[in-house]
Amino acid sequence: MTWWHAILIALAGVWAGTINAVVGSGTLVTFPVLVAFGYPPVTATTSNAIGLAPGTISGAWGYRHELGGQGKRLAVYGVASFLGAVGGALLLLALPKDAFETVVPVLVGLAVVLVIIQPKVAGWVTARRERKEKPEKRYGPLLLFLLFVVGIYGGYFTAAQGIMMVACMGMLLSDPVQRINGIKNVLSAVVNVVAGTIYAFVAPVDWAVVGLLAAGSVLGGLLGAKIGRKLSPVVLRGVIVVVGLAAIVQLVLR
Repeated sequence: MTWWHAILIALAGVWAGTINAVVGSGTLVTFPVLVAFGYPPVTATTSNAIGLAPGTISGAWGYRHELGGQGKRLAVYGVASFLGAVGGALLLLALPKDAFETVVPVLVGLAVVLVIIQPKVAGWVTARRERKEKPEKRYGPLLLFLLFVVGIYGGYFTAAQGIMMVACMGMLLSDPVQRINGIKNVLSAVVNVVAGTIYAFVAPVDWAVVGLLAAGSVLGGLLGAKIGRKLSPVVLRGVIVVVGLAAIVQLVLR
């Protein structure tokens, strides 16, 4: 690894940590960078999951005020995300490497689509919340099932899992958006830590990359929790989409 590769990977970690704390999809920054630098997709995914885990924790800490009194909910939702993450990580390890390299451009494409339609989803969720009169079922089976499924996706490939979580909870809960975003950060941390722990023992991992991403993502998570709301959503979303499309092209060419 050259010195300028190391700097760019660390900066990508800061950026990804910031984006993850605000909305999710930070992997669409770090994954293409690692692939462009020649890391195999599976190694890039496993190293990325471990490296960004500290950033999701710092992002969750930044939202601690919005999460006051939510311990029981976080525990219940966390179990669903935990089980899903285990399933997704095992799926990544069980399937042939060629299968992952074939499906990952599709997953990146799905993540890019989710980033593009996120404003529409947010608007629909807000309108639904304003119309809702009956209290929601905070521990309803549908919500837990959806969080489990998103956990599987996150354990297999983390890109845009945060957007999926916000969409699922926003559709079924009437909590303020900032609280939902805080819960999303906690659940993303659960998925990344669980998947990362499994990868650390049984999957190919580049620990130099992990260290750089971890340092950058911790700073990014704190920054995202504090100043992320001031960033231009349009510009941020546009950059993420461009990076994601570049990743798809890079993966297809490989």
